[in-house]
Amino acid sequence: MASPQRILVVEDEAPIRRGLTDALSAAGYEIIEAADGAAGLTRALADEADVVVLDLMLPKRGGLEVLRELRTARPLLPVIILTALGSEDQRVEGLTLGADDYVTKPFSVRELLARVEAVMRRTPSRPIDTPTIPIPGGAADLEHGELRFDDGRRTALGRREAELLRYLAASPGRVISREEILLHVWGARPEGIETRTIDMHIARLRDKLGDTTRPPRLLKTIRGTGYMYTPDEVRP
Repeated sequence: MASPQRILVVEDEAPIRRGLTDALSAAGYEIIEAADGAAGLTRALADEADVVVLDLMLPKRGGLEVLRELRTARPLLPVIILTALGSEDQRVEGLTLGADDYVTKPFSVRELLARVEAVMRRTPSRPIDTPTIPIPGGAADLEHGELRFDDGRRTALGRREAELLRYLAASPGRVISREEILLHVWGARPEGIETRTIDMHIARLRDKLGDTTRPPRLLKTIRGTGYMYTPDEVRP
């Protein structure tokens, strides 16, 4: 039997936190709790949570600060933010920083569960946080930002290139839109950055990986949509 998916709830108001944990537990999720931003960030970095439900108004470290650090350290971890009614600026800033969705207080249990399930569906496989990804003729060392080939060659990867490769490799065989890449790798909404930026990073990444056939075999372009990582097509 598969282990239940784990949700980290970061909420300082005890009654709301208790209500969240009770509702999510009743729906079959395993719950991790934190009562302030500092503890929430520590648990998010240390625990293997599948989703974070993050309040924005938190003591010690604010929710937006926590979200910003999570997007740097664990760019693939889904985050749903909790905002107060009328706090549009905070919602917009949270989404710009890379939150996957938001729920406005007060909210119903049904709405929260629907949002969590929707985020789960958009994350078809558990994020790959491994520091090393096999590539044709070698491996990508994402922790140190370089490609290491079996013939001894080493090629440096930029931070964004490493994050882009990590995100694509997390879902081999799945078509990933440019909008999704912008949201999860750049932490920006589609209107914030030109999608041409992604195309340029993909082109540089292909050159470094040696994926220069026409059409490319490892990082495929799906016309009008985005990209797909297909390692099986380049295996001997």
